[in-house]
Amino acid sequence: MDVGERLSFFAALYRVDENPEAGMWYLYLTIWALCIVVYQLGFAKKLPLLKNLVIYVVMGLGCTVLSFLAVFLPMGESLLIAAAVLGIYRLRRRNHSGEQV
Repeated sequence: MDVGERLSFFAALYRVDENPEAGMWYLYLTIWALCIVVYQLGFAKKLPLLKNLVIYVVMGLGCTVLSFLAVFLPMGESLLIAAAVLGIYRLRRRNHSGEQV
């Protein structure tokens, strides 16, 4: 089995096996962006700017590990599904209650 056949969708999309340096950076930024979206949709609260900055820096450090795992495991795909589910939940909650969330 070839390495390219075992890559996850985003790793194959960014051709991590052919251009590892640029591909890993793209994969890292994708994972970090999806983590931010999931955090904003499901867990974010109103915080001061410095506390938000600390959260995003720690999230960026955690996304380093996730991006290495995302080469062969579906981390990005899971975050995409989580963002879709949380987005649908938020939309339905806003429509049901009739107020802006």
